Amino acid sequence: MAKLFYYYSTMNAGKSTSLLQASYNYSERGMKTALFTYRPAPDAELIEISSRIGIREMARPFGPSTDFSVELAGSTPHCVLVDEAQFLSSDQVRQLATIVDERGIPVMCYGLRTDFRGELFSGSAALLAWADTLTELKTICHCGRKATMVVRVGPDGSVEREGGQVEIGGNDRYVALCRKHFCRAHATGVCGGWHPQGVQSAG
Repeated sequence: MAKLFYYYSTMNAGKSTSLLQASYNYSERGMKTALFTYRPAPDAELIEISSRIGIREMARPFGPSTDFSVELAGSTPHCVLVDEAQFLSSDQVRQLATIVDERGIPVMCYGLRTDFRGELFSGSAALLAWADTLTELKTICHCGRKATMVVRVGPDGSVEREGGQVEIGGNDRYVALCRKHFCRAHATGVCGGWHPQGVQSAG
């Protein structure tokens, strides 16, 4: 039976790698997948999803006005995979749920649970409510604890407390932290796990 899956995590937990591996597993068995990733104003027919370990695949862009029922009309992929799913709207999550329920197509969504302020993304809130299966993809804080939060830093490593929730790219500006070090970073304005080259140190 088809399900709506949500794989969520903080930054650098391998979400895109997991999505691309799932797509590869389908294609290896001769099955077709439909991949989507977010762009605020989709201006290309296809864009690339890439992982930190070097694997990549082309995907269709989705934005705030995308209707997945329309996008998938006339095609029957064996699975739909959505990257950057935290940027889905509540209506889009319901569209994907309808595709699962009415067309029997599994949908696998991958995204961040919370933003750099510790607040739920709207897409994540909807998926946490509507998905059949929830799976946390884990990574670690610089202290060794499980990382559940993310901070955004400026060029000098100072913690940003304000700013837009949506930022495409710039992964080196985000640091995955446990709750303790997230709270400490926001209290002090200094991120202990930040490194100028975007590598999280143990200092």
